[in-house]
Amino acid sequence: MKDGTDIQAMMEEIGQKARAAAAELAFAPSEAKRAALEHAADAVWARRDEVIAANAKDMEFGAEKGLSPAMMDRLMLDEPRIQGICDGLRAVAAQDDPVGQVTEEWDRPTGLNIRRVRTPLGVIGVIYESRPNVTADAGALCLKAGNAVILRGGSESFHSASAIHACLVEGLRAAGLPEDAIQRIPTRDRAAVAELLRMTEYVDVIVPRGGKGLVGLVQREARVPVFAHLEGIVHVYVDAAADAEKTARVVMNAKTRRTGICGAAECLLIHRDVAETLGRALIEDLLKAGVEVRGDEPLQAIPGVTPARDEDWGCEYLDMIIAARVVDDIDGAIAHIRQYGSDHTDCILTEDDAAADRFFQRLDSAILMRNASTQFADGGEFGMGAEIGIATGKMHARGPVGAAQLTSFKYLVRGDGTVRS
Repeated sequence: MKDGTDIQAMMEEIGQKARAAAAELAFAPSEAKRAALEHAADAVWARRDEVIAANAKDMEFGAEKGLSPAMMDRLMLDEPRIQGICDGLRAVAAQDDPVGQVTEEWDRPTGLNIRRVRTPLGVIGVIYESRPNVTADAGALCLKAGNAVILRGGSESFHSASAIHACLVEGLRAAGLPEDAIQRIPTRDRAAVAELLRMTEYVDVIVPRGGKGLVGLVQREARVPVFAHLEGIVHVYVDAAADAEKTARVVMNAKTRRTGICGAAECLLIHRDVAETLGRALIEDLLKAGVEVRGDEPLQAIPGVTPARDEDWGCEYLDMIIAARVVDDIDGAIAHIRQYGSDHTDCILTEDDAAADRFFQRLDSAILMRNASTQFADGGEFGMGAEIGIATGKMHARGPVGAAQLTSFKYLVRGDGTVRS
């Protein structure tokens, strides 16, 4: 979408302002950052009617674009969700400031004292799609970690993101911090994304938060380092030693609580020994709840199950659909997850400690769970206050990316006239 803006000049200005703000934030007092987030939370709540009115415009836009029900749910804001945004801002505000934390300290025989301390990354670019709450989460976490942030929300959340961003700026202003610490790209023009991905002079890392198309584009095109997960292909494995009551509760929650989030279960793997009993009951419960179950041949004997196709294995539905397969044993489940998973979140349901240990040891997903809903794959639920995303790469940050993961480190070395022989 073109709006006549000189995108290159606009992004250059945003980058310059972000770099200048980052230099100040690197040593901003913890109290000021806390105050900014608390003021922002107050502003969001005080202006909640404005936020909901802005969101109504976005919901209309999303409906015209033909967004799926799951995506419309991700886009929608009501008073309880706005309360959640405020709670998230206050939770991040209340956390310990990671900047300056000493993560390790030691003395050398030469007389040197060496400390490794957390330091801000600098400027972070966050590109996200329909979830307007990411505006608050990303702004809060970046600020807490002493980083300036450039936010680029999706076209669907344009008005909601603008209203929430205004509240964040109000918080910065009240706390005496640079207002350019949290900037939002004020255009739907996709050329702005292309510029952001090339801004190596100003941006230190890019965090994409959205679907496979967005994340794949960012990973292909970015010249700036990227924290990302491509897909949340989340598996739940029901072991032979699973507790029926726990399993029924967890599987239903993992799939149906919110289908449009990256922690939603997308594939159910069932041990052959319990396929006719517990497995059948689980499938029937899912069908009754309105979930389309795409099963392999053994499960197709259950009325209502749709035959699975090859492309159903390794598919992120983000909808009321789940793939289901019978596996011979835990190693069969592990092999399936290794082949089709995305290193995001995978869960085992079992009362067998040895089976759980094997699952945890032999898989390398960013998050592995036992007897818990995969919908807990969220920074807020991990005690991080909020998250900027789930990273599935192997470098720097992995799993939920909170404030601490948005820092790097530096070494502080002290001597006393110490020289090297």
